[in-house]
Amino acid sequence: MLLPHSISGVFQTLPLLESYQTPWEITTKVQEIISQILTTLDPDFIVRDHIAIHKDSVVEQGVVLKAPVIISKGCFIGAHAYLRGGVFLAENVSIGPGCEVKSSFIFSGSALAHFNFVGDSIIGNQVNMEAGAIIANHFNEREDKRIWVKINHEIIDTKVTKFGALIGDNSRLGANAVTTPGTILPPNSVVGRLELVNQIAKP
Repeated sequence: MLLPHSISGVFQTLPLLESYQTPWEITTKVQEIISQILTTLDPDFIVRDHIAIHKDSVVEQGVVLKAPVIISKGCFIGAHAYLRGGVFLAENVSIGPGCEVKSSFIFSGSALAHFNFVGDSIIGNQVNMEAGAIIANHFNEREDKRIWVKINHEIIDTKVTKFGALIGDNSRLGANAVTTPGTILPPNSVVGRLELVNQIAKP
């Protein structure tokens, strides 16, 4: 399975994910998964209308949160960030001003600088995205919008039209970098500024 090879301690943080076989299955069912996690949170979370914010996190003015959302201990959400479609933030995640996160899991210590987009993705621990870096989640430009991924020389049909990326622990995405839908980055990957990561796979 890809997840434990990409993200250290992923099943310790979220045991529910062990029931799923692929990252795109997880992001497709993100709202259902987060709704289940909401029922297990400790009293240090303030929960209202399926939005849970840990009492030791900071959410600045103008942030838009669309349920379900879980913001764990020590997180920072900058002004006018937009979290929607089911979002889970593990401990000490930083989401800078003007970022949009949609249907994604972001694990411990990761940071989005500002004006980033992360869609339908799973981001590992200690990942850093510089300003303007984008994780694209949909092939708007082509007729067949299904997303295929290449893993160990095998081309796999995800059977979904929305999936961004699986980004391994300690990876770095430079300013204004873009990853195409279906990107799989192993731990410790470095994407340069203005670089396009194009892993488009199709049989």
